[in-house]
Amino acid sequence: MDRILIRGGRPLSGEIAIGGAKNAALPLMAAGLLTGERLVLTNVPRLADIATMTALIAQHGVAVDPVSNDGRALSIGGTITNTEAPYDIVRKMRASVLVLGPLLARVGEARVSLPGGCAIGTRPVDLHLKGLEQLGAEIRLDGGYIHATAARGLRGATIVMPFVSVGATENLLMAASLTEGRTVLANAAREPEIGDLAACLIAMGARIEGIGTDRLTIDGVRALHGATHPIIPDRIETGTYACAAAITGGDVRLAGAGCARGAASERAARRRRDDRALSRLPDRHAGAVHGADVGRRRGGDGDRDDLREPLHARAGAQPHGGPDQRARRVGDRPGCGAAFRCAGDGDGSARLGVAGTGGAGGKGRDGGEPGLSPRPRV
Repeated sequence: MDRILIRGGRPLSGEIAIGGAKNAALPLMAAGLLTGERLVLTNVPRLADIATMTALIAQHGVAVDPVSNDGRALSIGGTITNTEAPYDIVRKMRASVLVLGPLLARVGEARVSLPGGCAIGTRPVDLHLKGLEQLGAEIRLDGGYIHATAARGLRGATIVMPFVSVGATENLLMAASLTEGRTVLANAAREPEIGDLAACLIAMGARIEGIGTDRLTIDGVRALHGATHPIIPDRIETGTYACAAAITGGDVRLAGAGCARGAASERAARRRRDDRALSRLPDRHAGAVHGADVGRRRGGDGDRDDLREPLHARAGAQPHGGPDQRARRVGDRPGCGAAFRCAGDGDGSARLGVAGTGGAGGKGRDGGEPGLSPRPRV
């Protein structure tokens, strides 16, 4: 297919199930190499890269079995019988280098083909290798392969990355989970996929702090165990459908979008960022905002507002993704032609409702206020 013909002019309506994020799924599959027990991943996207990673992990001797008929749940686990990641597989997907850290940490050696480039150009793996060397690995390059060994095991270290790298953060995070001692990753990547990987590792028994920040602290453990982990929804897919509904004046529900599922670690990270931002602001009289008795109610000095308190708490609102998962509007502000509502389904999943107005500040399709229909048309 070399072209797509779209006939516009119609509002979109209905419900769409959001798939799992590929960039979260691939490192999570590699994490299955860290334990001999079973790691069950749910909400797995059905993509070619998933098939490639499945083939790569299987050739290491580790089983990758479907748990559901639709292939959206995988069980990974078993004994590693082969530590080589061959060029024929690695060349298809540069994320294949993510098996390097887990193999090295679990069995003490790995032989992984150097990955090639991608559609946006060549991206070297220098940070992966330098970080592993700091953890005690011996690395040499020969014939297009990375030979890595750690005869005495890996040991904790403080690794300061000269620039942010998602892949290097993931590789080092997995390797550090099985090291001896404490590892600190400074200037670490903070993408949601990093937080999802860390959450999975914690469920497997890892000890990780600083999730959602650029400084991760990992206290290594001797072994990890099995776990079940749902892959986070794809944020690009979610945003694409949300925009499509908004600009067409549509009414769409995005099932599994995860807007009300925010992990506690992400909320804690937002709170810390708010605290840091507010701590740099000058004090102001409490009476100007809340009344003169606010400081006393909060146990303060009686005449100052505690500007270190997160913004959502000072406004008396629930933090986004907080415990109150009733449907609520988090958009529909002046200049925005769409209303967004987030609701929990009672089963731990979440839905993002998008109701477009067909124009900034306009009305809904039926002339009323923009909103989410109780039962969207399919």
